[in-house]
Amino acid sequence: MPHDVTAVAQLVLHERQARDRGWWDTMQEGYATDSVVRLSWFRGSGAEFVEQSRHMAGRGDRAIHRLGPPVVDVRGERALVELPAAIEVTAEVDGVEAVLVSHARLLYRAARAEGRWRIRSLDPVYERDTLTPAIPGTGLSVDMEVLRHYRVPYRFLAYVLGHRGYTIGDDLFGDDRPDEVARLYENAHLWLGLSDR
Repeated sequence: MPHDVTAVAQLVLHERQARDRGWWDTMQEGYATDSVVRLSWFRGSGAEFVEQSRHMAGRGDRAIHRLGPPVVDVRGERALVELPAAIEVTAEVDGVEAVLVSHARLLYRAARAEGRWRIRSLDPVYERDTLTPAIPGTGLSVDMEVLRHYRVPYRFLAYVLGHRGYTIGDDLFGDDRPDEVARLYENAHLWLGLSDR
């Protein structure tokens, strides 16, 4: 059991590391063939997510994930992981260099098949984000009319990525919609076989 917890924790940590470093084959190896990824700018399979991440990096759109300790629950051949993350993106906003930081917790489902753990799904829950000038004292302004159309937990993420041509959904999991987040966790716990939460 303890070795399974370690294996699953390393699985999701290596997936994030591989994405940040552009190690696409390593990232791909972490996903099951029937995996599903749902996040700010992407919905689809794990394989498609890796390919689109590669394309995104090729455009110069890169992110760094600052990760907290993963919380891992294992039940038999299934596992659930909550991984705190601060997603950092350097962007140019109206000619000003800025740093976007999006705080989220990444909820992974993983399953073991043929003796190996692989990711079955990835769903972030967005908490809050900030957008600040990279150079202190630099004037940074945002279009408040555009910004007000985005939900608070990921408004600056949507603002920056939207300006780069990505479509950001309004139906993401966020702390401003606690009932939806509660259902996400409830469904994940049922999938894992946790009935005591």
